[in-house]
Amino acid sequence: MRLATIRSTQGTFAARVESDTTAVKIDGYANVGDLLQEDNWRQVAEKATGEEVTFEQTDLEAVVPAPKKIVCVGLNYANHIKEMGRDLPTHPTLFVKYPDALTGPFDDVLVPEYANSELDWEGELAVVIGKRARRVKEADAADYIAGYAVMN
Repeated sequence: MRLATIRSTQGTFAARVESDTTAVKIDGYANVGDLLQEDNWRQVAEKATGEEVTFEQTDLEAVVPAPKKIVCVGLNYANHIKEMGRDLPTHPTLFVKYPDALTGPFDDVLVPEYANSELDWEGELAVVIGKRARRVKEADAADYIAGYAVMN
């Protein structure tokens, strides 16, 4: 099942993606982040019978527009690290981003003029955590993943 937060002239809403061109509105949820607050979010999304919309008449927003945390792992692709002329790290490099750094996939990215030559445009995999997690055992980690998205 694929989910999306869709932006329309009436605001945003969570939706279940039906095809490359259509989605079904999940009534009562302004975005996928709101939907994920429900323990039974999968069932709610699967049973949704809201209005069918086309992507031609709407726009995609960030899947979870205002997450509580965005924790990123840097320097995790060996070939890219070597391209930059850097040494491979001996441990994970973590950093955070502010929630308002997220945009929809077709939104403009505003880059300050001084940073034009520093912009790194590689694609990244976002792991969306669907429920509160603390000291989770590796064997149980997949139970906390709501889904994946493309991010940069």
